[in-house]
Amino acid sequence: MIETIGMIFIFLGVAFDFLGVLGLIRLPDVYNRLQAATKCVTFGSMGILLGILILQGVSVFGFKAILGMAFICMSSPTAAHAIARAAHRSRIPLAKVSVVDKYEEDGELVIEKSRDEKELV
Repeated sequence: MIETIGMIFIFLGVAFDFLGVLGLIRLPDVYNRLQAATKCVTFGSMGILLGILILQGVSVFGFKAILGMAFICMSSPTAAHAIARAAHRSRIPLAKVSVVDKYEEDGELVIEKSRDEKELV
């Protein structure tokens, strides 16, 4: 029974990874593609590692799977945010179908140089 549950999690992880790759190919701009890639790495890899943990149990290999899950859970969303912010600061345009730009609404790109003059970065 444990082998079946582990294989189900591995299969779901591979399915998420496949859908993420499909999103990388099909989505219109860097921001949407980044969202698809982040979801596939986070959910897909976490599913595969959870399946391995279930199959291997609490052992040295299972502990490595836990460490891998913790690292992915912390680093993937942070890296995606940093890449999206850098892309926006580099003026990479959104797709025409995008309707919300929170960075632009919040004035993220405007920094104060002096009291009277502002510069776009």
